[in-house]
Formats: sequence, structure tokens, C-alpha cells
Amino acid sequence: MTGRPTLAPLLQAFFTQRLMQQRQASTHTIASYRDTWRLLLQFIHKRLHKAPSALTLEDIDAPLITAFLDDLEMVRGVTARTRNLRLTAIHSFFRYTAFEAPATSANIQRVLAIPAKRFTRALVPFLSRLEVDALLAAPDQRTWSGRRDHALILLAVQTGLRLSELTSLQRGDIHLDSGAHVRVIGKGRKERCTPLSKNTRTVLAAWVREPPLAPTQPLFPNARGSRLSAHGVHYLLAKHVAAASEACPSLKHKRVSPHVLRHTTAMDLLQEGTEQTVISLWLGHESIETTQVYLDADLELKQKILDKTTPPTGKPGRYRPDDKLLAFLKGL
Repeated sequence: MTGRPTLAPLLQAFFTQRLMQQRQASTHTIASYRDTWRLLLQFIHKRLHKAPSALTLEDIDAPLITAFLDDLEMVRGVTARTRNLRLTAIHSFFRYTAFEAPATSANIQRVLAIPAKRFTRALVPFLSRLEVDALLAAPDQRTWSGRRDHALILLAVQTGLRLSELTSLQRGDIHLDSGAHVRVIGKGRKERCTPLSKNTRTVLAAWVREPPLAPTQPLFPNARGSRLSAHGVHYLLAKHVAAASEACPSLKHKRVSPHVLRHTTAMDLLQEGTEQTVISLWLGHESIETTQVYLDADLELKQKILDKTTPPTGKPGRYRPDDKLLAFLKGL
């Protein structure tokens, strides 16, 4: 490209050619990147008073992107993790433009040099077996929605499927014959099969016999027979957590999301002695390092290790109060 390359054709080609055709990115990735650029273009319009379609690539420089990321945190209140996800989408576009618009390479390199923000990585939250049992007992299975919710939560806890994988399931993805399993296309468009326990297989076998609301409905449809939205799954889960907390008070102090159910699967596997590499394959992790967070969070495993060791001996000291005058000076 010659002259000052405009943003619009580059951004359109990035989505249609790079993401959709070449990389065959998932709908979740495309939606995430789309939302990032919508937010960024709205921010630029307010800051530069320039229509998005009139922007050149050089208008979007490193200081402007940094200001956008700071605005996300200070005004919208997003976490550092979300900020970094937005930056990943921006970096991906600029890596693409490095080949399409080499004349602007200096600006592109400055944008690509913007670092991700470091943050404190908290221990992953998960549910105990008592909490899981209370949650599974919460849906009213005398109703259609209760039977659906019970089957969905049970499948999520037993398999550790991602939210997008759960909502995308079709009836043909569930195999209930010998060697029962569920088949999904996960992150990075990688196919994986996860075995089903005898109990999960029985519940799902009963669920798939329910009369369909629509000919092409997904495995877990909404009341109209179409695909459950992410918001819908969060809503039904919050409703059942609130009901389950009456029988299991510890749930009142936990924020339970579909991803917490995924963490629960991993912790169950870990506490049963499953190797880290197997857990990584089970969950469809890109790297085994991702599975390390479950080892960090498993206090029971650490306690077992401690019980096998000989800890150093210590002697308790005796408390002696400070002199009153010294205590007064110390408190100033």
C-alpha cells in the first residue's frame, strides 16, 4: 500500500480474510475482537472527533491505545485481565498490518511494544462436593426447564466444558451407546471427546427423549427452542445457586459461574490423583502450564505433602509486654 493507508479496508480485511478465512477463528474470538474494536473506535471518535471510516492507520498510535486501555480500567472498571484481552485483539490486528502496510512499520512496532499489565493471580475458585450436590438438587425436575438445568449443570461439572462449548452442543454431539462421550470443537478449533459417567449418561439419555421444541434445536435450548445465550446460562445458574444456598450456606459467599464449574471438574480430577497432563487433555488446554493453577489452589494436596514431611522444630516464645513509657513512644 502507498500513501497513508486508511484503517477501514485494513480492519475489514483483518476480520474477513485473516480471522474468518485464514485462521478460521471461533465465533467467540471474532465477537471478542469485534467488541474491542467497537469500543476503541468509539473512544477515538470522542478523543479525535474523527469518524472511524475516515481514520488512517497512523491516527491510531501507541499513546492513544494506552489512553484507551487506561480509560477501560478507570471509567468502565474492567479488570487487568480484561484489559489484557483487549490489548491482545489490538496487537493481533497490528501484526497483520505489519505485512499489509509496511510503510507504517515504525508506528506498528510502537503499538506492538505496549506490554500487558501485570496483575495478582488469585487462586481459582471451585465448589466442594457438598456444594455441587446442593446445586444439582436445586432445579425442580418436575418442570421442563428444571430437567434441562439439572442436565446442563451435571454435564458441566462432570466434563468441565467451557460455556461456549456447552451452549453450542447439538444432540448429535452426545453419544450414549457403549463408550458414552461428548464431542466438542474447543478453543483453537481443536476437537476433543470427553467420556461420560454412568450417572451423567442416564440423565442425558432421559433428557434427549424430551420432545424437541424446534427441529434443529441445540441440546440445551431456551424456551423458544433456540440456543441458550451466555447471559441465559449465567442467569439460570445464579437462580439455582441462590436456592441451593438455603441447604448449603457456604454457597452464599461464593460467586458461582460456568467457569467455576469447569474449575471444579479440574479440582475433582486432581484430588483423585489424576496426572496434570491428563487434566490438561481433559479440559482442552493449549498448554500444560495452564493446568498449574489447579495445583496452586489444591490445599488438600499440599496438606498431604506436608503430612509426609518432617517439619523443622520450633519453640514458642513467651510474650513480655513493653515498658509503659517505651510502649507510649512506640505508639506515637
